[in-house]
Amino acid sequence: MRAQPKASHFIDGEYVEDTDGTVIESIYPATGEVIARLHAATPAIVERAIAAARRAQPEWAAMSPTARGRILKRAADIMRERNRELSELETLDTGKPIQETVVADPTSGADSFEFFGGIAAAGLNGSYIPLGGDFAYTKRVPLGVCVGIGAWNYPQQIACWKGAPALVAGNAMVFKPSENTPLGALKIAEILIEAGLPKGLYNVIQGDRETGPLLINHPDVAKVSLTGSVPTGRKVAASAAGNLKHVTMELGGKSPLIVFDDADIDSAIGGAMLGNFYSTGQVCSNGTRVFVNRKIKPEFLKRLKVRTDAMLIGDPMDEATQIGPMVSWAQREKVLAYIEKGKAEGATLLTGGGIPNNVSGEGYYIQPTVFADVTDDMTIAREEIFGPVMCVLDFDDEAEVIARANATEFGLSGGVFTADLTRAHRVVDQLEAGTLWINTYNLCPVEIPFGGSKQSGFGRENSLAALEHYSELKTVYVGMGPVQAPY
Repeated sequence: MRAQPKASHFIDGEYVEDTDGTVIESIYPATGEVIARLHAATPAIVERAIAAARRAQPEWAAMSPTARGRILKRAADIMRERNRELSELETLDTGKPIQETVVADPTSGADSFEFFGGIAAAGLNGSYIPLGGDFAYTKRVPLGVCVGIGAWNYPQQIACWKGAPALVAGNAMVFKPSENTPLGALKIAEILIEAGLPKGLYNVIQGDRETGPLLINHPDVAKVSLTGSVPTGRKVAASAAGNLKHVTMELGGKSPLIVFDDADIDSAIGGAMLGNFYSTGQVCSNGTRVFVNRKIKPEFLKRLKVRTDAMLIGDPMDEATQIGPMVSWAQREKVLAYIEKGKAEGATLLTGGGIPNNVSGEGYYIQPTVFADVTDDMTIAREEIFGPVMCVLDFDDEAEVIARANATEFGLSGGVFTADLTRAHRVVDQLEAGTLWINTYNLCPVEIPFGGSKQSGFGRENSLAALEHYSELKTVYVGMGPVQAPY
């Protein structure tokens, strides 16, 4: 099985190689097989990518938003035509089951291109301000060269979520995917060129933790958008702040999902499973602290165990597979260590907790795991695990669970399941998180803003709100009469 790209980087409309860069091995998580070898960007590659972006951006910014949007919509059409091909590449890159990638990965990227392409003109409008005889107006102007730094859980989606608003606002982008998932973003860059995007506006370079600072600290970079962990976000934000760069930080979470005693139990279990096991639990917004009212806890756990035990773990390329491997051996070892901490600290292991015996021993598989009787002070209830580990906690009343749900440094997401919609709105209004769901979980259509609060970051992906983070206001005052000076 091979997925070797033409070269490691895509700069100024073409593939570029520099073998002086550190070797990056792309490993298929289901088998441990090396499917491609690439090279991290050298300083020369970084300079070349930023120079291409800087050269191309002014002419692109001078185009009408409608003309820019037309190209993005064309790219969306191409992505949909090649959805199967792109989905299979995403499965090779991440290990996620093909049944997920065909509906959630390239398609959501295409949605982003289509949405921002469609609202380009209206979303970038300014305003007219009457001032008596005089008047003023505002306009939104691009920032210049933007850097996107992606995570490994949704590599194609993130490449588009960052690229679409940046491009339609008139910027150029240099995108660095995670070294764990280097392949998909290169195809996105290819498709954009095919759709008519001028060369130099969307460049992809590979890299590791040494590459990021070269991009972030470059004097020609105006904005950095990161999807990653909280520790990484702190470092990136601190570096960017030193040069007063614009930043968007989409970071981690330890989100609460609250199930009241009047909730539809089966729907709540479905939401909890999607919010813990989808993408093998590797989703930043996951509701990994599932607070269940004590009155329905026994029935909730009984049905949850039956449904979890029935999940099919196996070959990600098999349409029937529901759970694939973790993205890497290191990530699986990290998750297994958290499971051992959960056991040691007294949580009840309801199901899972180990490596399945029906898959390749070389793959990075782990069983969907549920802990019950979890308390707020346990490590598994406080730290982001980023794997298929659900923690079920008990609660008795509304005020109590809201206070406990908010007792965390994170503030990315949260959810509430209840038949009482008055209570639902009352509770989400008090939860300290940027993105919340009522009687569902983890749905993130491009039309709505997505992002966190507290240590989970700032700025928003998607929706009209994203354009505000890839542009800035310019205000113009127009005097209509002679200037009256007092001297």
